[in-house]
Amino acid sequence: MCGIVGVLNLTDHPPADEAVLRRMLGMIRHRGPDEFGIYRDRYVGLGNARLSIIDLSSGQQPIGNEDETRWIVFNGEIFNYVELRPSLEARGHHFSTNTDTEVILHLYEEYGPACLDYLNGQFAIALWDAAERTLFLARDRLGIRPLFYAVKDGQLVFGSEIKAILAHPSVKAEIDTTSLDQIFTFWSTLSPRTVFRDISEIPPGHYLLAREGQLTIQPYWTLDFTSESGAARTPQDYLREFERLLIDAACIRLRADVPVGAYLSGGLDSSVTTAIIRKYTDNQLDTFSIAFEDPEFDESKFQQQMATFLGTNHRVARCTYADVGRVFPDVIWHAETPILRTSPAPLFLLSKLVYNHDLKVVLTGEGADEILAGYNIFKEMKVRRFWAKDPDSQMRPLLLRRLYPYIPGLSSGEYLKAFFRKGLEDTASPFYSHAIRWTNTARTRRFLLHQLQAVRSGRNGCQEPVSPPPDFHDWSHLAQAQYLEMSIFLSQYLLSSQGDRMAMAHSVEGRFPFLDHHVVEFCNRLPPQLKLRGLAEKWLLKQLGHRLVPTNIWQRPKQPYRAPIQRSFFNENPPDYVRELLSEKALQGAGLFNPAAVARLARKAQKSARLSEVDEMALVGILSTQLVHHRFISSFQLSFLKANDRVKIVDHTENK
Repeated sequence: MCGIVGVLNLTDHPPADEAVLRRMLGMIRHRGPDEFGIYRDRYVGLGNARLSIIDLSSGQQPIGNEDETRWIVFNGEIFNYVELRPSLEARGHHFSTNTDTEVILHLYEEYGPACLDYLNGQFAIALWDAAERTLFLARDRLGIRPLFYAVKDGQLVFGSEIKAILAHPSVKAEIDTTSLDQIFTFWSTLSPRTVFRDISEIPPGHYLLAREGQLTIQPYWTLDFTSESGAARTPQDYLREFERLLIDAACIRLRADVPVGAYLSGGLDSSVTTAIIRKYTDNQLDTFSIAFEDPEFDESKFQQQMATFLGTNHRVARCTYADVGRVFPDVIWHAETPILRTSPAPLFLLSKLVYNHDLKVVLTGEGADEILAGYNIFKEMKVRRFWAKDPDSQMRPLLLRRLYPYIPGLSSGEYLKAFFRKGLEDTASPFYSHAIRWTNTARTRRFLLHQLQAVRSGRNGCQEPVSPPPDFHDWSHLAQAQYLEMSIFLSQYLLSSQGDRMAMAHSVEGRFPFLDHHVVEFCNRLPPQLKLRGLAEKWLLKQLGHRLVPTNIWQRPKQPYRAPIQRSFFNENPPDYVRELLSEKALQGAGLFNPAAVARLARKAQKSARLSEVDEMALVGILSTQLVHHRFISSFQLSFLKANDRVKIVDHTENK
């Protein structure tokens, strides 16, 4: 795991300044504090901050090919590099390291951008072809690893994190109000947007080619839920293939020259992957989990049961209301975006626990809910479609009571019917499954100053995401809902704000067996009833769990991962920054929110025993946006490499 940065001259410029590249690397040293590397020639500058996991002794980047005409810096892991290397050697390629990074370099020499089809991994790649003067940037299929870019003053500036791009003197941070609208509706921006104007991400499953001053961005992989054709298969046939794929995905993710641990949430997903590690390997295993002081959020009883069952060395990060409030500014510094939940904060604390025990790599259960229909939003869609067939039914909507016992107000039958009846019969809409969530979340936009102006001018309205793919209407209703969840929520929020950023804040690499693309493609082709059977989620995974984990783990009702909000910011000793950032002066300075409306919300948070879900989302959204403005616009601070840092310099600026 690493971080990468770079500057490419799209027009006539002097060579990239080494001091600028060092400053960009200094901003992301948390991603790779072990050693650093810089490549420069007349056209491009590349940088790498390395977290040494594979080939600790000779894997320092940048890495060049045999005649030094191609150079690569790389963030991530290619898990099947061991299998790919022999065929490249048979074709005459010579290796100078034992890294997965060098495999990508030679694979690109053979296949160009089509090399991505061969890779099983999580990655962000920057590869410079000096002979062709072509820069190749690529991101993994599901967007596990980030990669951002901006075009300023005739230069392409890119990096693993936005703060590295902002370290370039030509790039300044400015909040994009359209992006804010998206965050306050969909929980995230819609790729390729970020919250900062003119700074974009390379979307998941895409690559960028820069040549002769022109940029081309192309997809190389997309989500496809087309049902498999051919002979009928039994549920046991599917279960056997799923088990084989998941075992392979978990075991191949143990490849490392350092110890590998695992997160253990107490739920089915991480319990199964951890059980696979224990059953199919001889690895000594350290497991890590979060325990909350508030029993509403705590799953530590199940975590400890699984740790005891598996015999792991188990460690716990204990999280209080005060802890969430205390670390929240650091969470936003690493997330680099406003968020509507505090859920990343405990994960920030968890990665620190891993770091404090000298581990660099953990396996986690993320992705299972998306690929196997584990979220309540999928059940909600199914119940509402059932209800829509008999809209006047008094009984059908009562099924919804089973889904959200943790949301205040939904236990009331009449409130529940009114809430979920919105758009009930609009079943032909491609956004049917998510429309209620988006409409509900969009109520938080009433605090945005530009939205208040839009309402007064009659221009207010909830926008829709990008158009679905051509085959979308041929997919099952469940597949349509999964596509929306995976293409919007998974990469943009879950794998970013809760995944990569919170782990890499403490130099920890997360690995995700359920997001192995072979597992994802298999699950996307599954018959819907093998994922959501009635209102029983993740049916196929539960059948596997029956073989691997205790009964009360695989049979327990799903408990969504959440973290406290209101009492984290409004308690006996609230953090100082809350009062400061919600003050009229600070709100007017940022110019993003209506100070009077925010003041009313703050008073409500102070006096009410419990805020509504929408008000809690608004509170987090406002605080996190104010923190983004404070940390990245009004008080942005640069970091630098240290004098004793190991820096590999490859300088070809004099080459023609």
